Amino acid sequence: MSAPGEVTTFRGPSALGGDLRRVRSLTVVLAATDFKVRFYGSVLGYVWTVARPLMLFGVLYLVFTKVVRFGSGVPHYPVYLLSSLMLFSFFGETTTRGVTSLVERESLLRKMRFPRMAIPLSVALHATFFLGLNLLVVFIFVFANGIDPRWTWLELIPLVGLLIVLATGVSMLVSALYVRYRDVQPIWEVTLQILFYASPVIYVVGTMPASIRQEAVANPIAAILTQLRYALIDPNAPSAGEAIGGAVYLLIPLAIVVVVSALGLWIFMREAPRIAEDL
Repeated sequence: MSAPGEVTTFRGPSALGGDLRRVRSLTVVLAATDFKVRFYGSVLGYVWTVARPLMLFGVLYLVFTKVVRFGSGVPHYPVYLLSSLMLFSFFGETTTRGVTSLVERESLLRKMRFPRMAIPLSVALHATFFLGLNLLVVFIFVFANGIDPRWTWLELIPLVGLLIVLATGVSMLVSALYVRYRDVQPIWEVTLQILFYASPVIYVVGTMPASIRQEAVANPIAAILTQLRYALIDPNAPSAGEAIGGAVYLLIPLAIVVVVSALGLWIFMREAPRIAEDL
């Protein structure tokens, strides 16, 4: 019992709730529910999810190959443009939906005690579902462009894995901060736009000035997309290690992924018990 006059502070469930199996099961249930709700009443369903990046790809491809001729001289530029757009779209969707994910579940958070971590994880898992489907479209373009399979294609697994870890870490960070600070949403929208143009999504790293190339590839997204081009599309393209000035320097983007993910996890776990109260 609390002493007379003592103020009792309400503490809700922790981020993990002490049961990792429950976190996992709730994450899957929430992600699957979002997947179904998203297409409820839609005739074309998943086609709309693919259509948006494909339409953006079509516009950018026409602009940068027919008007500005930005992609001229880049082998299999359409494949690179599509694959980089798909990966960045995944990062953008995961983090953007992650910002408001806790606030959108306010009624659930106030009424039920469950591991809070399941909410941002479900957002990342939901986006990963679509990333897997969208990568099938990418591989259709890969084969249609006559690119032969190589063992380096296996590098796609750790590259996508790193991107998922980074996106999930950022999602946990911004979702926890948004509960207290609503300025997080517009700030992140601007940050995402900066990241889009700072990363080699519509251009390749070889077209960047040599004076800033090393610093640019220190951006984890830039390093992932550069290595993706080398491993999946063009073995003659510079790898991420070559672009950054040596394989040892790849520890920089890797460290950024680890630090951002660890920071997101720490802040989320610190804020989780107070989320329902702050809402």
